[in-house]
Amino acid sequence: MAAITHIGLTVSDLNAAINFYKEALGFRIIAGPFDIKPEAGDMTQDLQGDQVKHIRNVHMSAANQVGIELFEFIEPKTIGKTERNPWDPGMFHLCVVAEDGDVHRLAKKVEKTGGKIISQFWPLNEDSKYYLVYCQDPFGNIIEVYSHSTEQIFANR
Repeated sequence: MAAITHIGLTVSDLNAAINFYKEALGFRIIAGPFDIKPEAGDMTQDLQGDQVKHIRNVHMSAANQVGIELFEFIEPKTIGKTERNPWDPGMFHLCVVAEDGDVHRLAKKVEKTGGKIISQFWPLNEDSKYYLVYCQDPFGNIIEVYSHSTEQIFANR
């Protein structure tokens, strides 16, 4: 079985993104930030494309050791926010578990640190033990906030 180790997100301002993911969600830096100016044929250009001339990135980790890798492309420049529909191919959202199951508190923290709440708070079962809400980081990436882990929610149905 494969396991998820990290998810990569592109942001338009790496320093602001680091602050948001630290303050709002409690991620911690485990490597970087790095300032990379790839050369022809190196790993970065192989993975990101020949047009990439300058990139900044950082590796951060959640409480359960699953990470996010944040990328800011300097050349070509990352501009604007993510503008995509949920039905478009590709990564749709990042889901995090609220500490102590309090999705309201975590969503308000997301909002307070520059993100926003973009859905209602929804119960996932009849006795309202499990909840979720959709939020958005300051760069347009959707963050789903669960009250409990995926396994707890769906194994107990």
